[in-house]
Amino acid sequence: MNTANATTSAIALVADIAELLLQRQAMLCTAESCTGGLIAAACTDVPGSSGWFDRGMVTYSNRAKQQMLGVDAASIATHGAVSEEVAQAMACGALARSAASYAVAVTGIAGPGGGTPSKPVGLVWFCWAGPDGYRCASHVFPGDRQQVRQATVLHALQGMRAMLTAE
Repeated sequence: MNTANATTSAIALVADIAELLLQRQAMLCTAESCTGGLIAAACTDVPGSSGWFDRGMVTYSNRAKQQMLGVDAASIATHGAVSEEVAQAMACGALARSAASYAVAVTGIAGPGGGTPSKPVGLVWFCWAGPDGYRCASHVFPGDRQQVRQATVLHALQGMRAMLTAE
């Protein structure tokens, strides 16, 4: 997907998410690693986002995940930073440390290096959390670093819209 198409898709997704959150009088927060704040940027690109977007937390290092989100060091040591367990802890930690009712967390390997046979470049773990619980999923995205990050933003937003429309 080229950058212009990705931007258009993100804008449409964010507009849907904004409407759904405003209907609920709810706030969203993000906990991002591999995207470095791109999901929060997509949200705050929309005028009026202060009415439904609380904050974005960029926790790129393991230390930041622990300090800012309360991710347990033992969980990172056991499962790795790119894991379901850490994505869940990031989302739950973001909710606990914000005024938001909904959170999306992402942690992954955008590349070009850092991959292993069990955790290849392009692997991203997601967790979407809200008042009724959470859902985690992983996906391996093809492409270079920029493509993986753009695809991650879109998938994160799609998952949040799906969570909000399912309620």
